[in-house]
Amino acid sequence: MMTHWPVTFLWPQLLWLLLALPLLVLLYVWLMRRRKQAALRYASLSIVREAMGKGPGWRRHVPPVLLLTAIAVMLLASARPMATIVLPSTQQTIILAMDVSGSMRAEDVKPNRLVASQNAAKAFLAELPRHVKVGIVAFAGSAQVVQPVTLSREDLVTAIDKFQLQRATAIGSAIVVSLSELFPEQRINLGDMTYSRNTDPFAPKGRSLDQPKPDEKAFTPVAPGSYTSAAIILLTDGQRTTGVDTAEAAKMAAERGVRVYTVGVGTVDGEIIGFEGWSMRVRLDEESLKDVARTTQAEYYYAGTAENLKKVYETLSSRLTVEKKETEISGLLALAASLLALLSAGLSVLWFNRIL
Repeated sequence: MMTHWPVTFLWPQLLWLLLALPLLVLLYVWLMRRRKQAALRYASLSIVREAMGKGPGWRRHVPPVLLLTAIAVMLLASARPMATIVLPSTQQTIILAMDVSGSMRAEDVKPNRLVASQNAAKAFLAELPRHVKVGIVAFAGSAQVVQPVTLSREDLVTAIDKFQLQRATAIGSAIVVSLSELFPEQRINLGDMTYSRNTDPFAPKGRSLDQPKPDEKAFTPVAPGSYTSAAIILLTDGQRTTGVDTAEAAKMAAERGVRVYTVGVGTVDGEIIGFEGWSMRVRLDEESLKDVARTTQAEYYYAGTAENLKKVYETLSSRLTVEKKETEISGLLALAASLLALLSAGLSVLWFNRIL
C-alpha cells in the first residue's frame, strides 16, 4: 500500500486542536523542573543519587515523547484525512477483444499487425497475477467468444494462436459480446439488437439495445467506471464497417460500469492492403476509440509499432493490477496512535515500573 500526497481533511477545523501540543510540551518541561527543584530540598544530593542509583538519562523522556506523538496522530485522525492510496486491484476478470479483420495482415507493425498483437497479448497474460480470469473475444465481420473466461493461461494462449483473418470490422459487436461474457445472467443477445446506425438495408432488426425482453426485469444503469470487478481491453487497427454502432455499445458498457480500454494499432493515416484478391484502404479511427474510452471512464492507447504495442500491454497490466483510490485514512492513523500509546506505556513499565 502506498499513500500519495497531498492529504486533504473532511473536518479541517479540528486541526486547530494541534495547538494544544505546545502547551503539553511546556507542561512536561514544567513538571521536569518541578521534580528537579523538589530533589534539591534534600540535605545532600549524594543521598539522592545513592537512593536512586544511576539516573534514567534520556530514557525518562522516551515514553512522554511517544505519548505526545500518539496524541498528535489521534488529533490528525479526528480531522478525517483523505489520501489517494495505491492498493491491489479488485479486478478479477479481463476480456481481451481482439481484431482479426483482414487489415491485420498489414506489415507496418512488424512482422505484421496480427502477429504483433498476438505476441503482445501473450506477454500480457504472462504478467497478470494468476488469480485474474481472462476471456477472449475475436471480431471481424462479427464477434464471438473464442475462449470463455478462465484461469488457464495455456487455453488462452492456444485460443490466441488460432486466430483466423476475416473480412469487415464490427467493433461495437465486440463490446456487446464481451459484455455478454461478463454478465451471462443478463442474457445479452447480439442477434436481438438493432444496428441503429447501420445503413445496410439487410442488417438484422430487432429490439433496441436497452429494451428488455418481455420476461426480463428492466435494466438499471450504474455510474460509468463503477464496476471494479472486470474490464475490457479492445484492440483494433481499423474503423467500424458493420455490426452494432460503436457509440451505442460504449454507452451500454458505461451503463454497466465496465471500463473499455481501447488500443489502436497500425497506421492512423491509412494504407492500401490486399486480401483474397481485393484491395482496400485501412484507416485507424482514433476518434471513435477515444470516445469509447472516454464514455466508459477508461483510457485510449496508440501503438504504432510492435515495441509500442508491447509497452501498451505492460502499462495495462500495471494499470489493471493496482488501483489508486481516494479514501479516508483516519482508521490507520487511529491504529498508529494506539500502538504509540501502548509502546509508551510498555517502555515506562519496563524501565520505571510505572505507567508514565
